[in-house]
Amino acid sequence: MAETTGNAFDFKLFKRLLAFTKPYRLVFYFVAFAAIIMSGLAVLRPYLLELAIDNSMVPKDGDGFIKYIILMVVVLMLEVIFQFAFIFYTNWLGQSVIRDMRQKLFRLMMSFKMKYFDKSAVGRLTTRAVNDVETISSIFSEGLFMIISDLLKMLVIAGFMLYQSWRLSLIVFIVLPFILYATRVFQKAMKVAFEDVRNQVANLNTFVQERITGMKIVQIFTREKTEYERFREINKDHRKAWIKTVWYNSIFFPIAETAGAVATGLLVWYGGLNVIGGGFVTLGIITAFIQYAEMLFRPLRQIADKFNTLQMGMVAANRVFGILDTKSHIADTGMVDYTSTKGEIEFKNVQFGYNEGEEVIKGISFKANPGETVAIVGATGAGKSTIINLLNRFYEINSGDILIDGISLKDYKLASLRGQIAVVLQDVFLFADSILNNITLNNPNISEEEVIAAAKEIGVHKFIQSLPDGYHYNVKERGSMLSSGQRQLISFLRAYVSKPSILVLDEATSSVDTYSEELIQTATDKITKGRTSIVIAHRLATIKKADKIIVMDAGKIVEEGTHKELLKLENGLYKNLYEVQFMAEEAI
Repeated sequence: MAETTGNAFDFKLFKRLLAFTKPYRLVFYFVAFAAIIMSGLAVLRPYLLELAIDNSMVPKDGDGFIKYIILMVVVLMLEVIFQFAFIFYTNWLGQSVIRDMRQKLFRLMMSFKMKYFDKSAVGRLTTRAVNDVETISSIFSEGLFMIISDLLKMLVIAGFMLYQSWRLSLIVFIVLPFILYATRVFQKAMKVAFEDVRNQVANLNTFVQERITGMKIVQIFTREKTEYERFREINKDHRKAWIKTVWYNSIFFPIAETAGAVATGLLVWYGGLNVIGGGFVTLGIITAFIQYAEMLFRPLRQIADKFNTLQMGMVAANRVFGILDTKSHIADTGMVDYTSTKGEIEFKNVQFGYNEGEEVIKGISFKANPGETVAIVGATGAGKSTIINLLNRFYEINSGDILIDGISLKDYKLASLRGQIAVVLQDVFLFADSILNNITLNNPNISEEEVIAAAKEIGVHKFIQSLPDGYHYNVKERGSMLSSGQRQLISFLRAYVSKPSILVLDEATSSVDTYSEELIQTATDKITKGRTSIVIAHRLATIKKADKIIVMDAGKIVEEGTHKELLKLENGLYKNLYEVQFMAEEAI
């Protein structure tokens, strides 16, 4: 979690944000220029009104009065034009910055190690990439530039007030320290309050996303009431965090309004007595100073409000930069493009653990020759699936080496390496898109004709054609419109059309019906032919034809050989596993 210091403004963080405006420098400078012009124009209207009263209304000069009215209309039109440009381009700049930031964030997240996602809640990451990045845009559109513009106006107005009458100016300035102090306290309190708000928003997003994703489990185990009560508590904390910000606003704004009213009252009292007594103050100056005071205090109230927006943006930026600063990448320093089609795989004394001090793979060594099918079996937790993760470099090994065609994985370019390894997982993930796009993954180099031809080759064309819209059938989120067997067949076709040198099948038939299993077995025979394949199997009957079977137990290789060779081993682990499964199937 990002550290909250309670500081009103983090200049180091803001400097990092400004770096994203470099491609839009011209717009940035124009916005700054517009802010300066608007601060000058803001002073002119009350001053022209003062001149109109003192030089035209009091002496009853009609022609002069019309002249001042025309000048005020011109100034007003210029204000409108510059304000329009200012508001439009500050928002344009904010949206451009967050577009670039969101792209950088998403590109970075796609390069993170799997370990990062293992430990990070999906809802929290979604909040960072969507809600928090969107909140950052308000720094430019409603926060920073608006505050700078208001501060410039206040400085120009204060200077002009002193130029016109230092006595009246002092009356207004007497009230300023009270508002400035209240604003400072308010800003610090809101900084902490908004950090709490962002935490609660992230918690709410995480909880809702997980429960919606796992709604089937919630309903199967009748956890609706329990989950609802937990949601009520989280929602209650969310409300409490927001109420705290409302409380601070409820205190500050009445104080600011009262201070402004006091300043106006003092002006009218002092100025009125001076006019009655025939002093230096005129009716026009009093009218102008009342407007000056309002223009001086209104930005202070607005600055506090806009500072709320700025605070939320800075808190969000802190969180987003927390991800951007994350060092959780697989080092992609390899220089070799994987162009070989041999597909020889060799593990040399590989050791690995997901957590420090807890080894899952304990010094394993084996070799898969080009074109061979190597099956890996063992009990749950033996380390079978970990081998897939290491082969794709989703995780870095602790020691040893993994070679493909005699070259260490670290020496290959990461994209090139993964482009030659196709994986069919037990839990198939499909996007909410058409079957065709789920197969090609929007690769422009794979045509629909190629997909259809490949589907016919491995025997799944008829199944796809039987669906509404065939290859253009939308499978909805996570492929919910298809059975597990059908999703598995789609993933086989996805692997096949990528034309990999190495194929990995992870428990591909462990949870499918008999009909789908027959189709999958046919597809397996087809796509493994002529290419190196690693098959992680739960059902041993599916790997009898494997060229080599590796038996793992507690992170070590305990047996190795063909199906027939392993069955000959007395009290062998493979033999025991096979006999237990065979007897279970016979009983069924």
